[in-house]
Amino acid sequence: MKNQAQVIPIPLDEAAKTPQQAEIVTLPARVRVRRRPSLLRPLMQRVVPALLGIGLLLCLWQVAALNSKNFPTPWQTWLAALEIFTDPFYVAGPNDQGIGWNVLASLERVATGFGLAALVGIPTGFLIGRFRFVASMLNPLISLLRPVSPLAWLPIGLLLFQRAEPASSWTIFICSIWPMILNTAEGVRQIPQDYLNVARVLKLSEFAIMRKILLPAALPGILTGMRLSIGIAWLVIVAAEMLTGGIGIGFWIWNEWNNLNVEHIIIAIVVIGVVGLLLEQALMWIANRFNYTNR
Repeated sequence: MKNQAQVIPIPLDEAAKTPQQAEIVTLPARVRVRRRPSLLRPLMQRVVPALLGIGLLLCLWQVAALNSKNFPTPWQTWLAALEIFTDPFYVAGPNDQGIGWNVLASLERVATGFGLAALVGIPTGFLIGRFRFVASMLNPLISLLRPVSPLAWLPIGLLLFQRAEPASSWTIFICSIWPMILNTAEGVRQIPQDYLNVARVLKLSEFAIMRKILLPAALPGILTGMRLSIGIAWLVIVAAEMLTGGIGIGFWIWNEWNNLNVEHIIIAIVVIGVVGLLLEQALMWIANRFNYTNR
């Protein structure tokens, strides 16, 4: 009897599948869990290097104190700081006041000189950047007077005002005016010419051009000049007060040196650095708020 082939029926759905499709095996999908970025990591990346730098400074300070005579250690300076800041606003006489009053007196002189420099320097920078004739007239004077040391102007202030108080503010004024003039003028020069062409087409007055076009466009440059000026002003006031006397952080340092209180001098240096840093950071924050180039 002949062997007959046996036919096995195949379901329709299985027959419709191609060989490639038949070999596909469906695997369970992996669920990806997104981890939230840790807020502690960026903080540690900033804090740890700063702490290492401070620790290195303290180690070098300790080594210098151990190898020098009459130089205080960090611990001795810390104890003196606790005593000073227990009552920073005491008054025991016209020339014997707490460090708080001395810092406020220095800030008052800086504010006076810096404010006058802004009132004079910013309009002058506008005129230099806007008019070529004014630039040709004033640029040689600025190039001649800007490299002069700020303390060289102090005797001129004493001669003009006959008192130490306006002379210190005069020194701040003359040393902080140059960055404002130069940065304001540069900011005005960098304004696109298309803006000024549109102003001519609209027949705007010079005052309207200054208020609506030049000032908003040059404001980042103005604030940069002010930030540089405040650093210079705070730097110069210490030296000016050492020479003029009276109340102020510079005179306080000189007085403590005469009393051989080196711990107090180091504390004053730290206070000067902190106040200068806060002033510069405040102006940098304002400058970033009005910086429209990255928006």
